[in-house]
Amino acid sequence: MRSIWKGHIRFSLVTIPICIYNAIETSESISFKQLHREDNGPVGYDKRCKKCNKIVKSEDIVKGYPYGDDQFVVIEPEDLAKLKLKSTKVIEIEGFVDSSEVHPSLYDTPYFAGPDGDIASKTFALLCATLKNSGKLGIGKVVLRDRESVVLLSPEENGLLLYKLRYPNELRKISEVPKLDGLSADKEQLKLAKTLVDSMAKPFSEIKLKDSYKDAVKELIKAKIEGKEVVTVEEEEKPVVDIMTALKQSIENASKQKKPMKKSTGSKAETEVKPVKKKKRA
Repeated sequence: MRSIWKGHIRFSLVTIPICIYNAIETSESISFKQLHREDNGPVGYDKRCKKCNKIVKSEDIVKGYPYGDDQFVVIEPEDLAKLKLKSTKVIEIEGFVDSSEVHPSLYDTPYFAGPDGDIASKTFALLCATLKNSGKLGIGKVVLRDRESVVLLSPEENGLLLYKLRYPNELRKISEVPKLDGLSADKEQLKLAKTLVDSMAKPFSEIKLKDSYKDAVKELIKAKIEGKEVVTVEEEEKPVVDIMTALKQSIENASKQKKPMKKSTGSKAETEVKPVKKKKRA
């Protein structure tokens, strides 16, 4: 398994180098290529056929599935329409499960769902209430974008939250990640790390989740339009410290940040503002 990114996880002064790997087995999914209807040549991003080098119109592009070297089977829209699956128009609930049974790695795209018209409202409300009262989640299937997908139905306020789920066979095994065998934590370090985590605990709503990169790109575009020079500020590298020292110092820093500010205890006489007497004119 090859890593796709290398960097660090950092919390307070503790830094952990990591590698990130694809968790999804892309070979399990079916993907089509855009082809020029005239000669089955692959179509590039510039809408140019790579076989005849002609610019191709949208109506002359078809879907093709590769099954050999430069060999494709053409799939027309009417071919897909002939597939007889209940889930093309209906979300067929296969059963109800506990949320703990669905591994977080299976969650994919979220959607919202609401009733279609007044007649459907009562039945929709009944399903929402049943899911809330039972603590269960519904599992069903639906065809989205030419593919049958598993969806999870969860009550969300007065509506339903639908999560498109990945199929379990699409997920790789974490045991394939290199250097995981035989890992264990030192008891003293574990105790300090737990203390640090507890000191950094806060409600999810208080954590600022903002796309800083998007804001930076907007600033870059604005600067370029205004003819300003784009300056890059490099982050200063922090010195590598011993893990025990980093944990202890991090706990101390977190404790200081959580201490409430003391209120002023000055006496009334010290804070009272006295009126200024005006001098009489001679």
